[in-house]
Amino acid sequence: MYYVKKRMEISAAHSLKLSYESKCSSIHGHNWIITVYCRGKELNADGMVCDFTHIKQLIHGHLDHRYLNELIPFNPTAENIAKWVVDRIPECYKAIVQESEGNEAIYVLDDVDDAFLSI
Repeated sequence: MYYVKKRMEISAAHSLKLSYESKCSSIHGHNWIITVYCRGKELNADGMVCDFTHIKQLIHGHLDHRYLNELIPFNPTAENIAKWVVDRIPECYKAIVQESEGNEAIYVLDDVDDAFLSI
């Protein structure tokens, strides 16, 4: 099995729709760190699991310097964004979305063996 990891920084704003009163309901921004984990049993015709540039285009190119509420059809929590990343890239099995120091959300496909989660 081959594994690749792509880490990128996204500057973006969002506001959260929550069931309780929170300052996060107001528009605010983060310098998000999004880490994408991909895998493949075989390499493609170019000798890659997937192209790092393709990953960057799909995630960074779509979200950077944008208002997330206008781009994605769900409440843009870190957890929901992590799942969106995994769903967007076929080879992706795990995504970590860090919205600030000490706050990160992780989404992992159900079929991933726990032994590979740290990769």
